[in-house]
Amino acid sequence: MAPGSGGTILVVEDDDSMREAIERLLLMAGFRCAAHGSAEALLAQGVVEHSVCVISDLKLPGMTGLELLVALRERGMSMPFILITAHDDPVLRDTAKRCGVADYLSKPFRGTALLQAVRGAIKAPPT
Repeated sequence: MAPGSGGTILVVEDDDSMREAIERLLLMAGFRCAAHGSAEALLAQGVVEHSVCVISDLKLPGMTGLELLVALRERGMSMPFILITAHDDPVLRDTAKRCGVADYLSKPFRGTALLQAVRGAIKAPPT
C-alpha cells in the first residue's frame, strides 16, 4: 500500500506534543492517520476496522499499549502494531516481540525510523 492509497494509521499516545508530532510526520509523508490519547478512546471510536497499522505508546492511562494489542487480536484484528516506549529494556522488548508487534521503537526516535517502521509494517514504498 502506498501512502494515501487507503486505510488509516492509528496513533495512540497520551502525550499531546508527541501525538501531534507523530500525526504531523505521518500526514507529511502522505499517510492518513487518526490520533487518540488513550487505548480506550481508540476502541470507543470504532475506526479500528478501517486501519492498516497501529502505533501505540506502551505507557498509557488505563489500558497499556500491549494490552491494546491483545484486545485487538482478541477481536480478530490483525493489522501491524508498532510499539513505542520511553521505558526500554530487553525483557519488555522480548515480551513485545512475543506478543506480535511489527516493530518496537525506543523514545526518543528519529522520524525517519518511525516512517521506516510503518512502511515496513504495511509494505509501502519510500516516498
